[in-house]
Amino acid sequence: MRARSSRRGAGTGLTVTARRIIRLNYGFQLLFNLLWWMPVFYAYQKAAGLSDGQIFGIQSIYYVAFCLFEIPTGLIADRIGTRNCLLAGAVAMTAANLAPVVSASYAGFLVHFLAIAAGRSLTSGAASAYLYDGLRAEKCDEHYLRAEGTARALGLVAKVVCWPLVGPLMAVAHPAPYVLSAASAAGSLACAVALPRLAGAGDGTGKTDGGHGGGAFLRDAGAALRCVASSRWLTLVMVQGVAIFTLSRICQVNLFQPILLDHGIAEASHGSVMAAMTVAEAVASARPQWLSRRLPPVAWVSVLSLALAGSLAAMTFGGPWAVVALLCLFAAATGFAYPVQRKLVNDAVPTHAPRATLLSVESIVDRAVCALAAIAAGAYLAAGRLDALLWHSALATAVLLGVFQLLVRSGVVKRESAGQAVRPAGPGETRAGAADRPGTARNRARKPL
Repeated sequence: MRARSSRRGAGTGLTVTARRIIRLNYGFQLLFNLLWWMPVFYAYQKAAGLSDGQIFGIQSIYYVAFCLFEIPTGLIADRIGTRNCLLAGAVAMTAANLAPVVSASYAGFLVHFLAIAAGRSLTSGAASAYLYDGLRAEKCDEHYLRAEGTARALGLVAKVVCWPLVGPLMAVAHPAPYVLSAASAAGSLACAVALPRLAGAGDGTGKTDGGHGGGAFLRDAGAALRCVASSRWLTLVMVQGVAIFTLSRICQVNLFQPILLDHGIAEASHGSVMAAMTVAEAVASARPQWLSRRLPPVAWVSVLSLALAGSLAAMTFGGPWAVVALLCLFAAATGFAYPVQRKLVNDAVPTHAPRATLLSVESIVDRAVCALAAIAAGAYLAAGRLDALLWHSALATAVLLGVFQLLVRSGVVKRESAGQAVRPAGPGETRAGAADRPGTARNRARKPL
């Protein structure tokens, strides 16, 4: 039976199980993140009687809750298994999208966003960890980068197709955006149920060390912190990713409309610009293999981060059409960078380390820096210094990446691939024995991308 499930597809290099994992991951990522209410949630809450203070207060609570939930949910994923964590996240997201339908009030929307924070934190590290471990178990890990990028691209394309339909659907049934979002989340739950169990991944059986209760969670948390502390490479790769996440989030969410308005682009055109940016990001996300192999992945992330920073700085000079083109270039660079950065982090995670917990740590760092950047952006905008904000963001990024490349090229920090970092030694086992244990991926050949 195993031999049959491992049969390679003609010309694809993928086993039957690997193809199943990739396709179901596409479905899960697309449906889980398809929030039909996103373009109208502000107006929807205003129509429900919420004030601006209440609406933005809920958003603040959401970001804080997301960061807090990331800590235990990463530990839960490594304890109960990433597949089970995806199931739990899909259930939480389905319930979250139904909350405003049941109660279109402040309490209803607060519960809605808190449940979304829980659902997204349950899946933020688990989805990537499941895909990476599943393909590696099938010896198809060279397909991870394209699978991660294509999943992101499909989700972006779905938003471009579906979001223009929200207005007409609301005219027919006012709660339609939330009902459709709940139906999409329920579809992601079906995809999670169909995902194959991973041997030794804790799917329904718990960890193999027999730990239970709070002590086991504390051990996982300690193991994750020790991995970060002992692997300079993992820490640096995570820090490099902060530039991508912060720049993309601040530009595409916080500064998108201020930049367009500052260049005289009317609000009626903002949706079209957002659609063009989404298409550019989707195409790039689906084709990270277009990046030349003459540069290693870590160098590409730095180059793409500098492209993001350069695009922001150049917006201070251009006219309306130039700004739109630069925003699309910014989105394309983001699309290329995300899957490459995600693979870098996954490759840097030591063998047997709590992968989902470590990916949650990265997410916490990204969002914490983004929260600080958002506060700074608000101060700059309040003072009418948008151009200064764009230039200072670009310069800060260049300095961060310059220090990063200096550390890499000086040899102070050695590059590590998956399985090369030393895992914590078990009882009665030396550190050398832990690193060279048979069955690890220490000596496997790995392609750059």
